[in-house]
Amino acid sequence: MHATIYHNPRCSKSRAALALLTQAGTDVTVVEYLKTPPTRDDLAALLERANLTPREALRTGETEARPLKTATDAQILDAMAQHPILIERPIVATAKGVVIARPPERVHELL
Repeated sequence: MHATIYHNPRCSKSRAALALLTQAGTDVTVVEYLKTPPTRDDLAALLERANLTPREALRTGETEARPLKTATDAQILDAMAQHPILIERPIVATAKGVVIARPPERVHELL
């Protein structure tokens, strides 16, 4: 099985999700999304596959999220594309679907 993880190596949840994927023998593509952010369209497609709204995938604790309290989904997607730190992590995608792996054990839903 192949998985793609949108990963931040400084995040303990992201590291734990990656470890679970590796332990399961999954072929993993690691995308350090802060260095190589998904495009707005790619992010929209991932969230659609995960059945999540942009607001549900927004890291609300980040400073850049404060002005987005009343933003539309389109505005949130624009902000996430411009400031990838706003994207909740880690996002894991396989042929079975997409999840935000918080808690990291959610990756088992995709294996």
